[in-house]
Amino acid sequence: MKREMRSLYFTYLLDERFVQLRRMLFECWRVLRFKKRIVSVFLQLDDPYSYLLCRYLAPVMTRYKTVEFKFYLCQALRGEYMSQPAMLAEYSMADCVLLAREFGVPFLDKGDTPTVEHRRSLLEFLAAEHDEKDFGETFIKAMTLYWRGDAEGVTRMMGRHYGETTETNVLVGKNQLLLRKMGHYNCATMYYAGEWYWGVDRLHYLIERFDSHKLSRFKEPIPELASLDQASHFNLPGTVPTRAATLPPLEMFHSFRSPYSYIALERIFEIADAFDLKLEVRPVLPMVQRGVGMPKSKLMYIVKDASREARRHDVPFGKIADSLGAGAERCIATFYYARGQGRERDFLIEAGKAIFAEAIDVATDEGMQIVAERSGLFWPDVKAAMKDEGWRKQVEANREILSEAGLWGVPAFKLGELALWGQDRDWLLARMIEDHCNGGEGIMI
Repeated sequence: MKREMRSLYFTYLLDERFVQLRRMLFECWRVLRFKKRIVSVFLQLDDPYSYLLCRYLAPVMTRYKTVEFKFYLCQALRGEYMSQPAMLAEYSMADCVLLAREFGVPFLDKGDTPTVEHRRSLLEFLAAEHDEKDFGETFIKAMTLYWRGDAEGVTRMMGRHYGETTETNVLVGKNQLLLRKMGHYNCATMYYAGEWYWGVDRLHYLIERFDSHKLSRFKEPIPELASLDQASHFNLPGTVPTRAATLPPLEMFHSFRSPYSYIALERIFEIADAFDLKLEVRPVLPMVQRGVGMPKSKLMYIVKDASREARRHDVPFGKIADSLGAGAERCIATFYYARGQGRERDFLIEAGKAIFAEAIDVATDEGMQIVAERSGLFWPDVKAAMKDEGWRKQVEANREILSEAGLWGVPAFKLGELALWGQDRDWLLARMIEDHCNGGEGIMI
């Protein structure tokens, strides 16, 4: 009953009509209270994603003068909200190096590392400035100097050395509590009228909301955002490039409980086919079953964010039957049977659609039979395959390979030495493959 009630709740919550109604009610309530439009921006000084977001917030703030951007000096929540902080820090740096290169954003161009020797002093400086009217501009400038590795620029900006004070820790702690109270856990995030947006990857959703109210001072699109949009789109080749034959297999780490894994499937299949790559899907257990916590606020953000990403990519989504536990395990067992039958792609798509778009409970024989038959699988054989526990060793091996690549979350993609995390890195994967096929060495060989 609990599973069914959760499914009904998500169906209601993710319905596009409800989303639009909720936005309308927020707007009406704002007008009735004579309140400004306010975007709350939570940034972390030593977070490269916060820096990339800053680079694009500056022109947005100039364009949308009737919107107030309120900046908070913050730190991402840890503990159950951040399962692998050391791995995340290392991966974030590598990911942002690639993103900055593709976006044409200056990144560590004045130094080999961020100005970590000035980190504490810069935090103290920002804390001292947080009540000033132009704090947003100051914060953006500080982030830029820090992540360009400009030690001299940081020194000139501060004017003097700032010693550590308890007031700064209190301020950051208060902002963390506010972040949590408002329903999120991460930095490089923006909150506006009931919805959260993370990083440059989701900035366009916020801009779309502004534009729906005709808030821009100009009719022309923001050049920086237009460039960002252009950089993150890709066109697949009509014929397989010759050099694609030298590429290693493409590995995808997939969880049947992950909505992002499901949303990514079709696009990853298209990339693999366009470059004639051998695609090896490596299932892993859901993170909760791997001992990683999933607080309610994190789960809610993921589901809501996945819903709008699914709509953007025209992927069926919204009626969810959580596959945690037996459902995910039965899907993994069936996947390996389907692979032996040459039906793994069919099964991945049909299982994802059943779980995330039709609320079919794959933990039951009734639900799994529907998925199996849609996938072209013989149901009696599927029933027998689900009793075989041999998949557990392979799944553990997949987890170890994922960990060795410096990752833990899904979907993740590995191509030689290249490791990318997230369904919204499909364009970057395609770009790296394209660069290799055009004669560039990239980082994967």
